[in-house]
Amino acid sequence: MALPLIYDQRYHSFESWSALMVEAYSAQQLTIGISEDQWKDWALGLMAIDIFQNEALPSPNLFNDWRDWVDAIRNAVNQKV
Repeated sequence: MALPLIYDQRYHSFESWSALMVEAYSAQQLTIGISEDQWKDWALGLMAIDIFQNEALPSPNLFNDWRDWVDAIRNAVNQKV
């Protein structure tokens, strides 16, 4: 099974990073155009995608900043490589 694709969030706003993720998982019909103040709700939707279900990814509710959460999920996925 392929590892999930998680784009590097550096140099992105939440809006641009989440748009990349929406494009990568377009078949999943994630919501596009979510503002940064709603990042946790959007992130929970991302984590509900089946490819993320089998990963040991931390909940966005454990983080105050979306960038820290993305770092954590990228690190979790990269440890499996």
